[in-house]
Amino acid sequence: MSTDIERLSAQRDDIYDYMCDRFKQMIVEERHDDAMAIADEFFEWLDPEQMDLEETLYYDERELIKLIDE
Repeated sequence: MSTDIERLSAQRDDIYDYMCDRFKQMIVEERHDDAMAIADEFFEWLDPEQMDLEETLYYDERELIKLIDE
C-alpha cells in the first residue's frame, strides 16, 4: 500500500512541477490566456497554503470496471 501512496505522490509532484514550468513558459511567451487557463485548473496547487490540503482522488480502473459490472 505504501508503495502505491509513494508512487501516486510522486506522480502528483511531477504534475505540479510540469504545470508550474508550463505556466512560467506561457507567461514568458506572452500566452497569458493559456497561462490563466492552467492557473484556473490548478488554482489550489499554486497557493502554498492550499497545495497540501487539496485532495487528489485516484481510482484503480480495474476495480472501477468490476464495480460497474456488479
